Amino acid sequence: MALPRAARVLLLARVVNRLGAFSVPFLAALLTADFHTGLASAGAVTAAFGLASIPSRLLGGRLADALGSRRTIVLGLAGCALAQLGLAAARSLTEAALAAVVLGLAFELYEPPSQALLADLAGPAGKVHAFSLFNAALALGGIGAGLLAALLGRWDLRLLFVADAVSCLLCAALVRFAVPPGRAADPPGGPPQAGGSPWRDRRLLAMLALGTGYALLHLQILTVLPLSLAARGLHTADAGLLFTVSAVTVVCGQPLLRLRRVAGMPPHAALATGHLLLAAGLLGYAAATGLPGAAAATVPCGLGEMLVMGRAYALVADLAPPAATGRYLAAFGTCWGLAGVAAPLLGTQLLARTGPGPLWSATAALALVLAAAQLRTPRPPAAAPRPQSEATLTG
Repeated sequence: MALPRAARVLLLARVVNRLGAFSVPFLAALLTADFHTGLASAGAVTAAFGLASIPSRLLGGRLADALGSRRTIVLGLAGCALAQLGLAAARSLTEAALAAVVLGLAFELYEPPSQALLADLAGPAGKVHAFSLFNAALALGGIGAGLLAALLGRWDLRLLFVADAVSCLLCAALVRFAVPPGRAADPPGGPPQAGGSPWRDRRLLAMLALGTGYALLHLQILTVLPLSLAARGLHTADAGLLFTVSAVTVVCGQPLLRLRRVAGMPPHAALATGHLLLAAGLLGYAAATGLPGAAAATVPCGLGEMLVMGRAYALVADLAPPAATGRYLAAFGTCWGLAGVAAPLLGTQLLARTGPGPLWSATAALALVLAAAQLRTPRPPAAAPRPQSEATLTG
């Protein structure tokens, strides 16, 4: 299924942005290396970033209604760039913590308008394909990002934040000049509030709980893996190579999603399978003592991500009533902020108290619990065809 040009431009913009977007996983490593903070303090600052990202996503949905999607995207990316440069220039833990909070407040502004755009333009039959391509675009940029992180991280971790700032500005320029302003489809007071508040939809709340569990696992890998490698005598920058392996797995695995047996899987079965693959990879991290073993464990983690990401967001979009897709996706997306608070706190504490093996074994156990819970994923009602809209392109 071919996506409209506007959606393809956004996918390309995400590739550009992703090329420099491996600084956040090294935030805790930067704090411990440059400011000589303990794991607990580094985890607290990273958690503050995650906490700030919760209102960021909700604000992104509101700003998209008030300012238009294009302006919201550019504003969020510019804010991220300034905060990243602030982190790179920080000379004290206090300055770094303030920059991390500002980064969190800008970090998720981009997501609600871009995700709602994909859902609207793809239509009911194309949501899984569109969100799978969205995830693949992130992974494609992540291939270069992981290599860049491994290279720059060995020289100076601060350079990762500079590279991220540059990629944010390039992405903002691409969206500003290549995405058309579109037309305003909503009344001045904002979009119609059909369907009521997403926070009163029990099906969405169930998905939010399960999504938070998955985000906790995903962010545990991103934020704690560099520290876990250092605990086993490897270089923290080697995590960039593992992130590259994951990205290559997601990109190269895309043809598997088109296989009839995989494409025809019910959402709950696909999500459960993805979490089982993730559990296998996390157990591999628990057992691996060297880089080759960790790289092998990364492959099933990447396959699990490939199955989970596209299906979860498509399912949430299907749960949303007409004119509420953006609000539902914004509400569901807060799972990343919630997990962003918990993951560094739990991960650094477990790593400090128990070591890498028990840490990854515990996360694998959580993945198995989520796999079982996904079998009870709420089924969306049969949706009538909805007219495609360019409302989310206004700006």
